[in-house]
Amino acid sequence: MPGSNLVIVESPAKAKTINKYLGSDYTVLASYGHIRDLPARDGSVRPDEDFAMDWELGDRSKKHLDAIVSAAKQADRVYLATDPDREGEAISWHVMEALRAKKGLKGVDFQRITFNEITRSAVNEAIARPRDLDDALIQAYLARRALDYLVGFTLSPVLWRKLPGSRSAGRVQSVALRLVCERESEIENFRPQEYWSLFVELKTAGGETIAARLTRLDGKKLGKFDIADKDAAEAAKAVLEALSYTVEDVETKQVRRNPAPPFTTSTLQQEASRKLGMGASATMRTAQRLYEGVDLGGETVGLITYMRTDGQQLAAEAIDQARDVIAKGFGDRYVPDKPRLYKTTAKNAQEAHEAIRPTDLSRRPESLAKVLNRDELRLYDLIWKRTVASQMQSALIDQVGIDIAGSPEGSAAAGRSAVVRATGSIVRFDGFLKVYEEGRDDAGEDDDAGKRLPAVESGQRLDRGPVTPEQHFTQPPPRYTEASLVKRLEELGIGRPSTYASILQVLQDREYVRLEKKRFVPEDRGRLVTSFLTSFFRRYVEYDFTARLEEQLDEVSAGRADWKSVLRDFWDAFSSAIEGTRDLTISNVIDALDADLGPHFFRERSDGRDPRQCPRCGQGRLGLKLARQSGAFIGCSNYPDCTYTRPLEVPSGEEDDDQEAAFPRELGTDPETGLTVTVRKGPFGFYVQLGEGGDGEKPKRVSLPKGYEPLGVELPTALALLALPRAVGTNPNTNAEIVAGIGRYGPYLRHEGRYTSLTDDDDVLTVGLNRAMELISTTKAKGRGAAATPLRELGEKAGESYTLHSGRFGPYVKAGKTNATLPKSEDPEALTLERAVEIVEAKRARDGGKGSKTGGGKGGAKAPAKKAPARKASAGIGKDAAGKNGGAAKKAPAAAKKTGTAKTASGTTKKAAGTAKKAGNAKTGKTPAAGKAPGGSGTKAATRAGPGDSA
Repeated sequence: MPGSNLVIVESPAKAKTINKYLGSDYTVLASYGHIRDLPARDGSVRPDEDFAMDWELGDRSKKHLDAIVSAAKQADRVYLATDPDREGEAISWHVMEALRAKKGLKGVDFQRITFNEITRSAVNEAIARPRDLDDALIQAYLARRALDYLVGFTLSPVLWRKLPGSRSAGRVQSVALRLVCERESEIENFRPQEYWSLFVELKTAGGETIAARLTRLDGKKLGKFDIADKDAAEAAKAVLEALSYTVEDVETKQVRRNPAPPFTTSTLQQEASRKLGMGASATMRTAQRLYEGVDLGGETVGLITYMRTDGQQLAAEAIDQARDVIAKGFGDRYVPDKPRLYKTTAKNAQEAHEAIRPTDLSRRPESLAKVLNRDELRLYDLIWKRTVASQMQSALIDQVGIDIAGSPEGSAAAGRSAVVRATGSIVRFDGFLKVYEEGRDDAGEDDDAGKRLPAVESGQRLDRGPVTPEQHFTQPPPRYTEASLVKRLEELGIGRPSTYASILQVLQDREYVRLEKKRFVPEDRGRLVTSFLTSFFRRYVEYDFTARLEEQLDEVSAGRADWKSVLRDFWDAFSSAIEGTRDLTISNVIDALDADLGPHFFRERSDGRDPRQCPRCGQGRLGLKLARQSGAFIGCSNYPDCTYTRPLEVPSGEEDDDQEAAFPRELGTDPETGLTVTVRKGPFGFYVQLGEGGDGEKPKRVSLPKGYEPLGVELPTALALLALPRAVGTNPNTNAEIVAGIGRYGPYLRHEGRYTSLTDDDDVLTVGLNRAMELISTTKAKGRGAAATPLRELGEKAGESYTLHSGRFGPYVKAGKTNATLPKSEDPEALTLERAVEIVEAKRARDGGKGSKTGGGKGGAKAPAKKAPARKASAGIGKDAAGKNGGAAKKAPAAAKKTGTAKTASGTTKKAAGTAKKAGNAKTGKTPAAGKAPGGSGTKAATRAGPGDSA
């Protein structure tokens, strides 16, 4: 018989852990997350009926609810023990409402309990102190869910009709996309500025060297751009070489560096990205497993506190334990006199939650090496170190600055003079640095942290060594990483801890952005959507507007605002904006996008020619066009007389004059040969060159690999490229050497006479032996007769063996007859057995429980779609998505086969822009009609998955 008390949690892992803590009077069941949601169809939220909302059980929720109902009928009390946040409160509310709707459950006592960590003491304390559901938190959830639904299901159809090829829009997701697109525009519009710095190598009598930078010349303090070109640098060099040098001043200043506070959700995601290379989604999945617990000596114990929080404070007992661990492990001098207390600085923080910390700090990471997988151990280690360091003594650092005067020999007053400066730092007491130092996204060029300087005194003479001029160019702002984008969203007050990972994931899933070398690059589709929204719905993608709306939702959760009033104020203005686009034609959209994105796609040419002049007919004007099937492309205004088209991308060879003028760019001198090293631009791209050649011999050259910015390459990198090929190491399985180099087709690995191409994410200068062996084994697996060779054995579960493979369309997991493609956000190297089981089970659920015999391909994640019946071809592609009222729209010509590649509406493959057979007749403008709604998977717009933000 089940216990007289029923405890309901979200996950089966959490239920398993808690069940061991409670006696036989308790039954613990899982709801498996949300059991109800708004149906994905129009009318689920009805503003005209005071925002009435319909809810329906999920496809897989019925059996879970049936089990809960059965247990509840035999229970006296139901404890709702879902997570201690707004989402957890909402899940408890849904469960209670669903149970109350069932007959036979009247009189059951529902009580809410929460705990910040899954430990025996925390759970028992929560049972002893139950409370009612928090109506304010539930109303905040309802308001947020309604807002996301209304934006997604109202704005997305406008996108589909007015901007063919787009997917959907969301209240928060679209703002994050705008951040990525605007950063890309900043990079594209950036004009590099040349400047030079000069370094003098000086030596003490004891032979110690000091590298000092020129800071003053002829009594004038030099600004960053005062030495603007090579001529000025050579003139300054000549002056410096004629001077003798004496130490003028030694400045030593001791500074205290304090530790960073313990982790919040966003800072954990940022540090895991910087230090562990883990994406936001992978970080949260791993943290969830640590929170729900692992088996330690026969008892399942939660290892960390709840991981969705923006609070930085620690419980008093955690602080006391941290100070005890520090004293025993590092000594009393590492324990500060008073405990460190942190206050949250994030906007609209919910102070009720602790920071993320281990539940027991005496449980050191090394003691868990045998029970945690690689990712779990690395993340636990990061959390443990950050928590301990947050309560440690400050580090004491001596910052040293040495000013060295250069004057003409024999007379300090005669001739030209200069001052050079050397800076560095010495750690006098490491303090918290003994355990942990916060990561950084980008270090500046003048970063001298850790640079040691010899002891010198004022008046001491120094011997001059070489004087080295260095050329620099100002750099554009970097693209966002997952870490820096989460940080920026948090700074703006957009999104909340539980939403960051899903925001980043949905942008990638909808193919609005891609991750390239771990940085976000907007796809053309994403830029079009952003341009459309900023042109016609600007208010709703404004950062301040979105942040204010988040503040209003927080006011609701605090009980200081009425949730329906917030919805009403938003909906009145938003519905009017939607109504204002009713008469918007495709022509209006094209004109707006063309004006906004023109500077991106039509760059000024170095030869002075009009970048919009059609290269085929010479008379027409190039502009943005929209096609129902393939989305946007660039075409000639003289269509149909001229059928020139090209993909929606910036053509090569149209760089701006400033950038072209920077090449050839001199980097310095090769110390071995004495030859000059330069970066140059050739007909096939940028390359590094050593010297000028001679006696009929060509100089040594090497192409710049993809991802290397020609204006950002410095001398050490250029010399490393010129030194290729390099030995990576010896394969222990074959005793054969692995070599990395750059060849005709790009970066490669050579092993036993066979070549393997490096991926875009691999760097030919830094790729290591383990990664090289993985790439080589992947290539072999693709060969004849070896397709089944796994990249890695993941382990066994329920009698099935799980292995990782490389398929035609990317890595996939094989279990029995099921082959499940890894999501794009999944890191194959970090894949665990537990995560592999989740991916395979999700694939089987989509396939109706049947194993797939053909996984590993692009369709591995979806059931094969039935071919839509072809409709009668319609003349003119200028019609809108509904096929009506297109008379005023510009016609989009079918793309000629010669014009290159363009992305299809799905954005997953590149095809030739069209042929007479496939894309229709170029003269008549006929195209085959679509069997599917633009950008969707079915014939009805309402069947599209995921408009709006689900988190």
